[in-house]
Amino acid sequence: MHPNALAPYTTLRLGGPADRLLTARTDAELVAAVRDADRRGEPVLLLGGGSNLVISDDGFPGTAIRIATQGVSLRGTALELAAGENWSEAVAATVRAGLAGVECLAGIPGSAGATPIQNVGAYGQEVAGTITEVVAYDRRSGETVTLAREECAFSYRGSRFKEDPSRFVVLRVRFALEDAAGMSAPLKYAETARALGVEVGERVPLEKAGATVLALRAGKGMVLDESDHDTWSAGSFFTNPVLTPAEYAAFLDRVHDHLGPDTTPPAYPSGAGDDRTKTSAAWLIDKAGFPKGYGTGPARISTKHTLALTNRGPATTQDLLTLARTIRTGVQHTFGVTLTNEPVMVGVEL
Repeated sequence: MHPNALAPYTTLRLGGPADRLLTARTDAELVAAVRDADRRGEPVLLLGGGSNLVISDDGFPGTAIRIATQGVSLRGTALELAAGENWSEAVAATVRAGLAGVECLAGIPGSAGATPIQNVGAYGQEVAGTITEVVAYDRRSGETVTLAREECAFSYRGSRFKEDPSRFVVLRVRFALEDAAGMSAPLKYAETARALGVEVGERVPLEKAGATVLALRAGKGMVLDESDHDTWSAGSFFTNPVLTPAEYAAFLDRVHDHLGPDTTPPAYPSGAGDDRTKTSAAWLIDKAGFPKGYGTGPARISTKHTLALTNRGPATTQDLLTLARTIRTGVQHTFGVTLTNEPVMVGVEL
């Protein structure tokens, strides 16, 4: 294997080598490595848990920096995590401490520093709901800055950091959790509430909430397992489409034409306080003719979850992209909705 191979540092196990591969174990090392590469005019690729990356088979023509910084501070309800901390382990620690706010994000792979970039969310929670500040190195000014939640411009699976990925290097993330006497935050996701036998809006014991989410994720192949190729993925490959009223009306017409007038697709408020409607990418993919397990090549849809595109072992990034493009084209042709990839593309485009 190439000494600078990147595939082992991604959950898809895909991608060619970097020109240079470094590991930063402290904030100072991370800032110094980025500054050095910037001075040389080299592109920089930051690697956390690698759970949200699709890297070209040709690799990365620049410096890849593995973020291995450590540090967990939990004082009262205030949590601070170094960017390199394992996110799933951090969530488990908050549950053990009896603090609510991120318990439904249990089992999500990756590093803490990636969570504000993607505004990581699942099962009715997203990190924007508890983040208070993000400490980052600003490559434009050459200074370390502290950005308040309002300055992060969080949106559905997005943020200021994602919109301008070349500017900020996340160093630390700070959260304000809730001491709810060992109970979860009010449940917002219907599937979670059903699995727990309660109504949306109710609270349940924290440990029960975390364990239930872990079981739901594992059932969908979303908890990492080296022996299970259904987990060799980047999680949900496509985001749930958010449609304007006109787009949603046109979408409903296509649904009724294709599936019959009595078919009602999943529909939820956008969550942005506007009149847009969010629908389910998984539903669209399945109804467009791409069920669980779809595919015959080395890249296929997971047998457990329609949204996960997986490497069955010998796949290449090109194999994965071919599958993704086939699905996107099929959904567009059937329903008139264009799916958007959730993982970050490095050296490739969908």
